[in-house]
Amino acid sequence: MTKPPSKTGGTSGRGQRDLTVKVKTAKGRKLSSTKWLERQLNDPYVVRARAEGYRGRAAYKIMELDDKFGFLKPGARVVDLGCAPGGWLQVAVPRINALGERAGKPVGRILGLDLQVVDPVPGAEVHVLDFLADDADLQVKEWLGGQADVVMSDMAASASGHKQTDHLRIIALCEAAAYLAFDVLTPGGTFVCKVLAGGAEGELQKILKQKFTKVENVKPPSSRSDSSEKFVVATGYRGRTEDVAETEE
Repeated sequence: MTKPPSKTGGTSGRGQRDLTVKVKTAKGRKLSSTKWLERQLNDPYVVRARAEGYRGRAAYKIMELDDKFGFLKPGARVVDLGCAPGGWLQVAVPRINALGERAGKPVGRILGLDLQVVDPVPGAEVHVLDFLADDADLQVKEWLGGQADVVMSDMAASASGHKQTDHLRIIALCEAAAYLAFDVLTPGGTFVCKVLAGGAEGELQKILKQKFTKVENVKPPSSRSDSSEKFVVATGYRGRTEDVAETEE
């Protein structure tokens, strides 16, 4: 499992000391913005992401989730919803062997979908698509050349500043992602989605438990301790009712 990065910089182990970056409040910048910037500059995962070439600290969240559940396997077909800026794609590409660099292992495919243009990630196919649009599931399966083994989402609705409103928005977004997953996942597939704890996720949990053999809620080590963020990992997709009926026939 990915270990939390050290709070001290460097690798030599000599002459190290904790360094805390202080940000002065600039004219026109709110105190909350200053505190956010200061936290970013002092976040060891942000520092590590920059050093290791990832597009954001969120890359470590999907690493830790996959280390625990093992859904990004060589040969897997993956859909990343709301993929900007691309950190999850960067992690998934080598794990599913999308570039074919692991000899003797099946080659996977990954689609990154977002409302905005995302800089290319080698080994990933990135498309501009609103996954809420009519026939989005058909478009996804056309691009993928079939059904997916994994649908994952790190999406979050725009923050309103009102905690309960933001919670409801992200739960609605996660439910929408789940329903797309029901249409594109192959039986046995996995659904991974970010949610915010707050009491309204009960209906989502109920739906997922009906559709998957196992549903777990996880807060990976790289998720900030003061955040209400967690991830739901649903494994063993039972398949759509019509698909199951066809199999039984």
